[in-house]
Amino acid sequence: DIIPQPLLDQYLSMTDPARAQTVDTEIAKHCAYSLPGVALTLGRQNWHCLKDTYETLASDVQWKVRRTLAFSIHELAVILGDQLTAADLVPIFNGFLKDLDEVRIGVLKHLYDFLKLLHADKRREYLYQLQEFVVTDNSRNWRFRYELAEQLILILELYDPNDVYDYLRHIALTLCSDKVSEVRWISFKLVVAILQKFYANSANALGLNFINELVVRFRHCSKWVGRQAFAFICQVGMFSLCFCVYIKC
Repeated sequence: DIIPQPLLDQYLSMTDPARAQTVDTEIAKHCAYSLPGVALTLGRQNWHCLKDTYETLASDVQWKVRRTLAFSIHELAVILGDQLTAADLVPIFNGFLKDLDEVRIGVLKHLYDFLKLLHADKRREYLYQLQEFVVTDNSRNWRFRYELAEQLILILELYDPNDVYDYLRHIALTLCSDKVSEVRWISFKLVVAILQKFYANSANALGLNFINELVVRFRHCSKWVGRQAFAFICQVGMFSLCFCVYIKC
C-alpha cells in the first residue's frame, strides 16, 4: 500500500550479482546508499521486507558497499527504533567494527550517534572494544585516531565516571602521546573533558587521581614533548584546570 510491489521487487533485485554484470558494476553500492530512504518510506513495521537485502549488502565482497552501510547505520537505527536495532543492526555493527579501516571509519564517525540509541547495558559492552580503534591497518592513518578522540569527547556523557576512568582514560592518555600533533591536540581537549566529567559528577577522587597521573606522565616527563603536552593541557583547560594542577604540583 505504500509503494508499488513491482518497484520494491526491482529495488530488492539490485543485490543480484547478475545485475552487476549486466546493468552496473556498482549497482549494489547504489542499493546500499538508498536503503535508509527506502526503510524510512516503508516504515519500521515493514522492515522485514528489507532485512534480508540489508544483511546481503552488509556481507558484500566489495568494501565500498559495506562502507556505505557503515556510514548510514546510525540513521537506520533511528528509523527502526531500539528493539529492531538491538536485534538486527547490532550484529552487523559489530561486524563493521572488525572490518577494514575504510569500513570502520564509517561507524567511527557516527559512533556516538549509534551508541546513544542503545540501552545502557548493551552500550556498556562497547567499552571493551573502544580501545581497538587506536590500532589501524595503516599506522599513518592519523585521521582515524583524530576522529576517535572527537567521538570520545561526545561519548563521555553516555557513561558514568567510573567507566570513564577505567576504560576511556587509558585511550585518552595513549592519544595524548601520539606521533601526530593534530591527534595530540584534540586529545588534550579529551583529557580536559574527562576532568570536567569527573568534577561535574562530584567524582573528585577520580579527578585528583587523574591529575596526579597527568603530572607524573607529562609534567615530569624526561622529553620536552611530554612537558609541552602538559602545558597545552593546562592551556586547553584554562584557569579552572590550571588552578587544580597548580594545587597538586
